[in-house]
Amino acid sequence: MHIHVNGKALEVAAPTLGALLRELDYDDGAIATALNQNFVRKTDRSKTPLKEGDAVEILVPRQGG
Repeated sequence: MHIHVNGKALEVAAPTLGALLRELDYDDGAIATALNQNFVRKTDRSKTPLKEGDAVEILVPRQGG
């Protein structure tokens, strides 16, 4: 299916947000996710379905100083 991840169009096979994170090789660390501009908690990712045209944001914290 075609979705957008962080503004980029992608073709993915994942049926859920949790599966998408695994497909894109994000570890289970500290990340934040949103689906169609709605925050998705870590505990809800595996049961949050994706559909054609969805917009996913994946935010990874960065350290610096």
